[in-house]
Amino acid sequence: MALTTATSTKTSSTGESVSTKSPRAWLQQALPKIVLAPSFAITVIFVYGFIIWTIYLSFTNSKAFPNYVLTGSRAYQRLWRWTFESDPPSSWYTSITNMGIFGVLYVVICLALGLFLAILLDQKIRGEGILRPIYLYPMALSFIVTGVAWKWFLDPGLGLEQTLHQWGWTSFHFDWIKNKDFVIYTVVIAGVWQASGFVMAMFLAGLRGIDSEIMKAAQIDGASTLQLYRRIIIPLLRPVFLSAFIVLAHMAIKSYDLVVALTSGGPGGSAWLPSNFMYEYTFKRNEMAVGSASAVIMLMTISAIIVPYLYSELREKNK
Repeated sequence: MALTTATSTKTSSTGESVSTKSPRAWLQQALPKIVLAPSFAITVIFVYGFIIWTIYLSFTNSKAFPNYVLTGSRAYQRLWRWTFESDPPSSWYTSITNMGIFGVLYVVICLALGLFLAILLDQKIRGEGILRPIYLYPMALSFIVTGVAWKWFLDPGLGLEQTLHQWGWTSFHFDWIKNKDFVIYTVVIAGVWQASGFVMAMFLAGLRGIDSEIMKAAQIDGASTLQLYRRIIIPLLRPVFLSAFIVLAHMAIKSYDLVVALTSGGPGGSAWLPSNFMYEYTFKRNEMAVGSASAVIMLMTISAIIVPYLYSELREKNK
């Protein structure tokens, strides 16, 4: 045994025993840190480092190229001034208005539709094995593919409207994708189509994880199906609701490619979200400080959603 141990014991000049590790044992202990060190360094530099760099640029007067002279909160003042003007010189007002419309409808409809589909599949209906992957398939597509497909489908000259006209329903009109007042709702339609299946899978896993004895006891006590879901099952799905909300809110805030692929920003930027505004002003209009300020606001919004969730999760684990 003495030959195979990773450590050896030596006696110091004071008579105390000192344990020393062999090079092989030290390497085995340090190897995970050595392997993870490059990826950790890359994450620190290219994620958190550039977050700090973006925050710094938002307090400068950077245009096409970075300007490292601090000028205070001028970029933020311009953004918020544009926010409260009825006819702003930019699309920031439009972007945050669209974010409110898209975010609320996207999250609420996905949660409601996902829960409905999960309850439907939980009834052990025939063909569940076929329906489940059909509902989940859209999530396997990128937002670019989803946007292009729905762009063709909603285009009045190519998709639904043209098809119904050929079938004889010439009075049907659906030009939302060309209408600046309704174009954001086409983004909602495409986003819900892609994400609702994923939410369904989350709720279905939650439903299958509920103890059947609880439901049997409620049924014995005379609870109807509606009461069973309203008072027992849905309250037990609270963690799933919270997790789905966090995922959907995060996806809504950082949505960019779906808007570009589906509407190309809409007529006059009418479908812009904050992510589209940030890209446009940073890389096309040579307003790097303003674009950085909008990116910081997006980061703060995401943090306001995720940090409380992480705090509650950690607090539950520490109990």
